[in-house]
Amino acid sequence: MRTYLAAALFVLALGANAALAHAHLDHAVPEVGSTVSPAPKDVSLFFTQNLEPAFSTVTVTDANGVDVGQGKAEISGNIMHLALKPLDPGNFTVHWHAVSVDTHITEGTFAFHVGK
Repeated sequence: MRTYLAAALFVLALGANAALAHAHLDHAVPEVGSTVSPAPKDVSLFFTQNLEPAFSTVTVTDANGVDVGQGKAEISGNIMHLALKPLDPGNFTVHWHAVSVDTHITEGTFAFHVGK
């Protein structure tokens, strides 16, 4: 009976560690859901795990769905950084796709507003 209990606890511990291995968004600049003024010149996303640069992306679009990113995202360690074109006041959506170095995939979307 103890052998079965030990095996069950071992499997549960493995599952908990696997769940922690995903690269989740920790915080972003501009902040998720924030209103900022003046308009940011870039966005930076900070993740809980290091990222695989070849497979991780971020895009920023305006209310009409137009991409306002400038160039390709720079990814180093657990940080994703994207320069932006000059932004007019309005609503913007950030969509990210992150692959952690251990190949787990996460993605998400958040918005921020430029204006007062």
